[in-house]
Amino acid sequence: MSDLIQKLQWRYAAKKMNPAKAVPQDKLDRILESIRLTATSSGLQPYEVLVVTNAEIREKIKAIGWNQAQITEGSHLLVFAAWDNYTADRINTMFDLTNEVRGFKNEGWENYRNMLLNLYPARDAEVNFQHAARQAYIGLGTALIAAAEEQVDATPMEGFDPDKLDEILDLRAQGLRSVVILPLGYREEDKDWLVNLKKVRRTKENFIREIK
Repeated sequence: MSDLIQKLQWRYAAKKMNPAKAVPQDKLDRILESIRLTATSSGLQPYEVLVVTNAEIREKIKAIGWNQAQITEGSHLLVFAAWDNYTADRINTMFDLTNEVRGFKNEGWENYRNMLLNLYPARDAEVNFQHAARQAYIGLGTALIAAAEEQVDATPMEGFDPDKLDEILDLRAQGLRSVVILPLGYREEDKDWLVNLKKVRRTKENFIREIK
């Protein structure tokens, strides 16, 4: 069994984290860099990741997050916040950055830019937000794998009031809306009821189908 598969077998959504044990900065940096490097549609990266360590703010988030203890017991709380809409400025910024980094312009790439400019800003803002939110979930998946590689516990959560979280973090004023949150920390094994239970997943035969 590969090392990665072993670590994915090891990971689970920790229910009790040790508030006295913090994720080291180097591990956090690698998890965040993994998210930054992950795939997004058209390379637009239409979301941001906020790293919340402020205890007072995390208490407020816990209060609107079903009082899930990991929000405050973990050492870091990642908030994935998607763009509230696709605008011409946002699209152009990413295409311009690509041209700057690569040092040249490509006709096909510029045609693709114009296609997106004609398509995305004209759509309903909610349609665009939902598209951006799905890109944030790609980042969430990458974060879970990266955390497992670092043997850091990570518990993805949708159980919170997004409107109230947006208010706490002033996201709407930044053109963002919260999507999902991810506490990072270390399991407190003697207090977590889930830690010793077997991982349950559908069998390969009932989960993967090959179309030949």
